[in-house]
Amino acid sequence: MKNLEKAYTLIEVLVAIAIFTIVIAAPTGFLVGSIKGQQKALSSQKLLDNVSYSLEYISRALRMAKKDIYGTCISAGSNFENPMHDTSKIRFLNYNNQCQEFSLSDGQLKQRKSTTNKEEDLGEFLPLTSDDLEIELLKFKLFGQEQEDEYQPRATLVLDIKGIKSQKPELQSRIKIQTTISQRNLDVRY
Repeated sequence: MKNLEKAYTLIEVLVAIAIFTIVIAAPTGFLVGSIKGQQKALSSQKLLDNVSYSLEYISRALRMAKKDIYGTCISAGSNFENPMHDTSKIRFLNYNNQCQEFSLSDGQLKQRKSTTNKEEDLGEFLPLTSDDLEIELLKFKLFGQEQEDEYQPRATLVLDIKGIKSQKPELQSRIKIQTTISQRNLDVRY
């Protein structure tokens, strides 16, 4: 009879297992949530780094653009132009007298430059953003880009970027940005 008094009942064992499961499940859930949060933060950081670089590069190029007086790259007397009236592209004469163009192609922000100031010398498009990122929207709205207006040239850039393609949809980041860039040099008539 003494051995029977030291044994556990089935109910005691089930209660102990239930308490153990609750004690272990709470920290495990917290750990899994923390890992997902860290993955989302890293995805957002990569997206922000890529977007920041691209926007700074485009902004610098557009601020330093020059008026194409003779019309070798874009319409004569213009500062910027949407080639073929496509608002997902912008073409201009850069500060090195090279014809330069930014465009949305295959979900990536791409650029091409010429070695001269002529449109026909434009090279092939090279990506500015990572293959992992997908740009869903890119628009350039131009204002004051022509010689005849009385306005300082500026371009408004609208960008909608979705995060890393290889990640699960719930971990993907998304950024929508709109910024306006004005040309540094005063727009004077020639």
